[in-house]
Parts: sequence; structure tokens; C-alpha cells
Amino acid sequence: MISFDEFVTARGPALLRFGYLMCGDRHLAEDILQEVLAKVYRRWGRIARTEPPEAYVRRAILHQYLSWRRRRASTEAVVAQVPEHPDSGLMADHVAVRDEMWALLDTLPRVQRAVLVLRYYLDLPDPEIADLVGCAPATVRVHAFRALGALRTRLSAHLTAEDRSG
Repeated sequence: MISFDEFVTARGPALLRFGYLMCGDRHLAEDILQEVLAKVYRRWGRIARTEPPEAYVRRAILHQYLSWRRRRASTEAVVAQVPEHPDSGLMADHVAVRDEMWALLDTLPRVQRAVLVLRYYLDLPDPEIADLVGCAPATVRVHAFRALGALRTRLSAHLTAEDRSG
């Protein structure tokens, strides 16, 4: 049986990335992960013996994210240093598209966002997503369908607005 310290050392960065993908905010992801690890630590002996610990912790992160009550006070991104010159070239375009997609994902309800992350980032099948989220596989498909439809609508509106302004 792996110790709690060994588990956190080995899988902590991956769990933090998973939390970040859920909420889109590194600090909030750290808070969620910290709360989950504090709860898991108390029951580690039982958890490590009964099921794969990482699956249990991911499920706990997902549930903590879905029930999280705090909201960000603003949409400002805090950086350590203000860059002198903006990046240019393809990297800047890639970052802009990625940031735009994260902004669009932030507009989705939490369950829909969670379903998209579980499906497209972790590549989980619908029955496994349903088990994690606590719904039927058909409901997972409905959440994904509605989330993708909302993203398409918002992206189309955004592109139309850009065409009119530029």
C-alpha cells in the first residue's frame, strides 16, 4: 500500500492540473485540491485498500468543484511581472485562441464544463463520467450536447461581432 505522502508527491501535479481544468483558476484549483487532500488524509488507510486512490481523489475533486460556493471576485489575471513586449507570431495566436476557449468554457454551468473536461481531456467514456458526476449516461450526453451547442452559439456570435467591428 502506497503512503499518503508518496501518493501526493507522485500524483499531486496531475491532480492539480485536473482541478485547474475543472475550474480554470490555478488558485481555486489549489484550494479545492487542498480541501480534498485534507479530507482524504483522514481516511487514507481505508481508501488506499479499497479502490485505486487516484480515481477516488479525482472523484472527490470533481465533487468539491461542483459544490464549490466561492466565486472569483473579478476576472483579472494576476501576474508576477508585466511583460515589456507582447509575444508575437504563432504562439500569440495559439494563446489567444486557448484563452478565448477558456473564457467560453467559463460561461458554461459547472456540470456541463465538468462533462466536457472529463470527456475531451481525460477521454473518459460516458458511463464512467456518469458515475463520477452522479447521473445517467444519457444525461451525460445531454450535458455534452447542450454545452457544445452553447459554445458554438457563443463562438458564432463572437466571430460575427468581430466581423462587424473589423
